[in-house]
Amino acid sequence: MASPFTLEQLDSAAQLVGRYVPPTPQFAWPMLANAVGAEVWVKHENHTPTGAFKVRGGLVFADRYARENTNPTGLISATRGNHGQSLAFAGSAFGLEVTIVVPFGNSPDKNAAMRAFGATLIEHGHDFQAAREYAMQLADSQGLHMVPSYHPDLVIGVATYAREFLAGTPELDTVYVPVGLGSGICAHIAVRDLLGLRTEIVGVVAENAAATALSFAAGHAVSTDTADTFMDGVACRVPDPAAIEIICKGAARVITVSEDLCADALRLMYSTTHNVAEPAGGVSLAGLLAERHQQQGRRVGVTLTGGNLDASLLATILAGHTPRP
Repeated sequence: MASPFTLEQLDSAAQLVGRYVPPTPQFAWPMLANAVGAEVWVKHENHTPTGAFKVRGGLVFADRYARENTNPTGLISATRGNHGQSLAFAGSAFGLEVTIVVPFGNSPDKNAAMRAFGATLIEHGHDFQAAREYAMQLADSQGLHMVPSYHPDLVIGVATYAREFLAGTPELDTVYVPVGLGSGICAHIAVRDLLGLRTEIVGVVAENAAATALSFAAGHAVSTDTADTFMDGVACRVPDPAAIEIICKGAARVITVSEDLCADALRLMYSTTHNVAEPAGGVSLAGLLAERHQQQGRRVGVTLTGGNLDASLLATILAGHTPRP
């Protein structure tokens, strides 16, 4: 499968991203290995200026947009948090005004972070898709530039961390990647292919937000009516067809995990690495736990994509409970 970008383009993106985001750590944690029965490497994208991987894509998108438009309009997008923080951070770096639409009931901490990075925040709708559709309406009515959650610039930005991970560890047998709209998994597939590695790329989604798993099984984008999960970063019910095409061609499989298993994974991540993972950041470890028997003795990677977790949610999880959406 042809890569959506070249190594030269990836080098250029890495130089840009590196001005704002230093390479993040990746460690093989021994207590996590003991718990799972495999050599487990964790890529710590919770250690970025926004606490999540998406800042990389926002920088690449905003840089190109600012360079190609002599009189750029403001940017607008929808998010559950990390995509919005990414754009707010990048907008500040490149002098662009940013408006973000979030659904009602969104994480207060993520909302506060987006405002702190300079974004104008609007609450609308019952879930991400409703917020996304409203953002598109505002883009039309106010002359703003709509930034999708999946875009080639976002993918190549995210690919800068995928290359750090895949090139910076001994060759991994399998990497588990949480899937929202797909920039992370598509970046891993592209980098894996560019580097000529044999690593399996496995997508992980919530069983209550299974649109990407259904799409992978069908071979084309399949939407669902709901995405009711506390794993907010993967609460997607309308997949992007371009992302689904890449996932279908390059992923080994897409699996679903339960709410309880994700909560178990978040507790395990904390107890074995003392890193706090947001729900979507723990989804990849939950995927490994779901397949732990077939990964015994192998070298496996999980992507801790972010650590933006509200204190109240963390308290619920560490108390042994599973949050409800």
